[in-house]
Amino acid sequence: MYRVLALTLLLAGCVSAPVAPPPANDPVTLRVNLFRGSSNIPVYMAIEKGYFARRGITPVIEFTPNSVQQRAGLAAGKVDIAQAAVDNAVAMVEVAKHDVIIVAGGDGGMNEMLVRQDIGKPADLRGRTFVVDAPNTAYALIGRKIFKNAGLEDGKDYKLNPLGGSETRTKALDTPTGAATLLNPPWNFMAKERGAKSLGMTTELFGPYQASGVFVMRSWAAQNASALERYLAAYIEGCRAAQDPAQKELTLQVLARELKVDRRIAELTYRELTLPGSGLSKDCAMDQKGFRNVLALRAEIEGQWGGKPPEPEKFLDLSFFNRAVQHARP
Repeated sequence: MYRVLALTLLLAGCVSAPVAPPPANDPVTLRVNLFRGSSNIPVYMAIEKGYFARRGITPVIEFTPNSVQQRAGLAAGKVDIAQAAVDNAVAMVEVAKHDVIIVAGGDGGMNEMLVRQDIGKPADLRGRTFVVDAPNTAYALIGRKIFKNAGLEDGKDYKLNPLGGSETRTKALDTPTGAATLLNPPWNFMAKERGAKSLGMTTELFGPYQASGVFVMRSWAAQNASALERYLAAYIEGCRAAQDPAQKELTLQVLARELKVDRRIAELTYRELTLPGSGLSKDCAMDQKGFRNVLALRAEIEGQWGGKPPEPEKFLDLSFFNRAVQHARP
């Protein structure tokens, strides 16, 4: 009887245990490196709504032309926080041997395979060029897998051309040498307006994928735990605001302003952002199934880890995110 009573009291104590208080809002400036695109909407909304400001965070936004420069900047300490396809963080750990951790997710990529009008299927890329950001990370690996499934071998049956970010790759489709690329909003809509043709969404051609996310150097996270947790709390709130139907009009205005697009493109982009499976995840959390696919894809296409992917936990530290969720406002 006494053992039962003791267990009951213990469980009651666990249930009623208070959540740790949020970190103090000490003023701090954080250098945040991004690609231009719709995946940044949680950051844009957090700035717009004052979520960073009320936590003492001043984000200084820097845009990168390509993932190579972004990864180099993070490793050299020129950047505090990087947000991009999380496979870039995996590459930093496995290829460059930097101690990087992924601390939050974002979206499923919203990527679409865009091609020139004379291409009707992936196999038609034979003898042509696939335009990518970097050839050995993230979305380039998805494209290489799609073409592999169509019987094509990169470097033999088609050429990889690393041109950088989405804006540059969109323009490349205007030339015969840029026969195919992967683009997400708003660039995919712009490319189709310029005459490009879609072969489908990557979620249809490949499957679930953890695309954008937040990653930092592990040492920086340890030294700036309070700032990182507060940043993520504001990021989560920005993610919630972007997905809130009651704030759709504001989100559309922010998208149009930040992406420099008209209302129609902003509405198409918003639709993709709120699409389950490829758009923003709830609270911008990590999609574990999608991240396992990221690792499996790297193992297959790059031959990493002898073709057998490791467990996701090797690259993740979600403790900051989990604490931030507790303090983020609904």
